[in-house]
Amino acid sequence: MRRRYFFFDIDGTLAAGPVNHRYVPESTKRALELLRANGHFVAICTGRSHAMGESFMRELGLENMVADGGNSLTIDGKYLGTKPLDRQACIAVIDECERLGVPWGVSVDDSRRRITRWPNYDELIHDSYMETVVDPDLDYRAIERFHKVYVLCSEEDEARFASLSGVPKARFSPYALFVEPVDKGEGIKRCMAHFGAPLEDVVVFGDGSNDVCMFLPEWTSVAMGNAIDELKRRATYVTTDVDHDGVWSACKHFKWI
Repeated sequence: MRRRYFFFDIDGTLAAGPVNHRYVPESTKRALELLRANGHFVAICTGRSHAMGESFMRELGLENMVADGGNSLTIDGKYLGTKPLDRQACIAVIDECERLGVPWGVSVDDSRRRITRWPNYDELIHDSYMETVVDPDLDYRAIERFHKVYVLCSEEDEARFASLSGVPKARFSPYALFVEPVDKGEGIKRCMAHFGAPLEDVVVFGDGSNDVCMFLPEWTSVAMGNAIDELKRRATYVTTDVDHDGVWSACKHFKWI
């Protein structure tokens, strides 16, 4: 069988259910096992940081991951590092937050920690998937590496920020905008270059807006049934929902398993 290189988004693609109660359907786990048994390369491709995605990768018995929105690679269990965001562009965003009185936070390394000056940050962002460290004296201008910047604003308020036009960004909730890498496709290409493998052997699975960048004409793209419309329009194939055997059904359709 021709070897394929599979890259799977996590939330809404591999994992179903609400944010705080994600689970991987049994049919999806079985599909991943069979893909690997058939000699295919299987990786996670996520906007999450390496630190946030690693436990999920291990839970599924995988050793490969494109993380940080394409800015980091893990291959054969070895983390190859993370490329940081443009430092001056991030400082410009925080400068504007300060002028407008908008709460913000930052991730400055590969960890499950974010730092902020705002004591009520967790209450405002409405999530608990990272540890928040409050440092009222945080000097953001002294930070050397920015992995992510979190701007606690509504979608309507984004228009107030001129600086946001100069940074990559994604929105996963109504409460915060994430300044983070959004080029999973580039991360996949770097992974394929590592192996010297042809791009036409890539297969990607996704569902959300931050997956658009990896739905490229060079390879096969599978949109979940629960995917956004733009992704379905770009897809080679649209499968069923994540919680209705979507990954399994697509793999059977193409006879990959």
